[in-house]
Amino acid sequence: MRVSNEFARLVRKHDAEKASKGFGSWDQFVGMMFCQVARADSLREIEHGLAAAQGKLTHLGMKSAPPRSTLSYANNHRPAELYEDLFYDLLDLLSSQGMYLRKKKFRFKNKLLSLDATVISLCAKLFPWAKFRQTKGAVKLNVMLDHDLYMPVFLDLTVGSKHEVTAARDIPIPPESIVAMDMGYTDYSLYEAWTRRSIWFVTRLKENATYEVVESRDVPLNAPILSDEVIRLTGVKAPSDLLLRRVVVWVEEKGEELVLLTNHLSFGATTIASIYKERWEIEIFFKTLKQNLTVKTFVGTSENAVRTQIWTALIALLILKWLHFRSSAGLAFSNLVGVLRLILFTYRDLYAWLHAPFRTPPVIPGMEQPMLFR
Repeated sequence: MRVSNEFARLVRKHDAEKASKGFGSWDQFVGMMFCQVARADSLREIEHGLAAAQGKLTHLGMKSAPPRSTLSYANNHRPAELYEDLFYDLLDLLSSQGMYLRKKKFRFKNKLLSLDATVISLCAKLFPWAKFRQTKGAVKLNVMLDHDLYMPVFLDLTVGSKHEVTAARDIPIPPESIVAMDMGYTDYSLYEAWTRRSIWFVTRLKENATYEVVESRDVPLNAPILSDEVIRLTGVKAPSDLLLRRVVVWVEEKGEELVLLTNHLSFGATTIASIYKERWEIEIFFKTLKQNLTVKTFVGTSENAVRTQIWTALIALLILKWLHFRSSAGLAFSNLVGVLRLILFTYRDLYAWLHAPFRTPPVIPGMEQPMLFR
């Protein structure tokens, strides 16, 4: 599949260029990708940055740098769903080409997912639609992270005041998947619905939760497991027929107990503890997204412009992870992104650079442009 052909198909699907007057969706996409990779914080920076590379834009399929007013109008009015679909299509493409980042920790073959949300603060006067508090605006990114690629298989952008559990109910999760999440998603009806659909979860048990012990199990030797019990929740809203496991883990680094709750009754207690520890990967994902791409400041104030910027950030992150996956130079991800940002408009053989990023390039570069995905 050629990415350019797929992009054109998505443009037609969303009718993204209706009443367009010369400024195509591809021009908008290139401008927003430059915003992400070059860390441009304003429309003016995007316009001037691309204008400085005027002679090289032809190779990107552009005739000229977009005026900031034109790019602003496109971000406000062209459907952000175009880039949402493009992200998931690229995710499928790279998965089919062998991109696999999951650490070899577990023997089970279940799909391992993490669920969490992060809040991005906004100015309430500039973003009046992003309701959060009386004097403060915010949007919330609800993310379901796939641990095979450490990329989202579901992302929902909501106003900051919407609770995470409300968003979690709408997430399509395949049966037999394992979801690691924090106790911000505590909801007994959600636990029951997932259990009926054979969706397994590992989370933390709230301190004020009431329960009765149905069975006490032996704990493994030489493991930081203090207790392993089958319980039934006894709260007012708790389903009376739902059996869960309460696993208490000793965390040596913090010198404290960690009380876990799961509906998986057959995995070992150490596996349950390891699954919850793996949840930290979604925190790393949020940190990577915010530190390497432009998602804390926005170049547009409408909801559609914010969604467009978020989805193009995820597309940029996916491509950068693909480059890091293909690289044999041993650079940390942030270092590779930093160096790439500095040589963004230099002529280099992409895959030669990935394997030897600090080797002196030839005086006369080759004229053939390599394909990014092959």
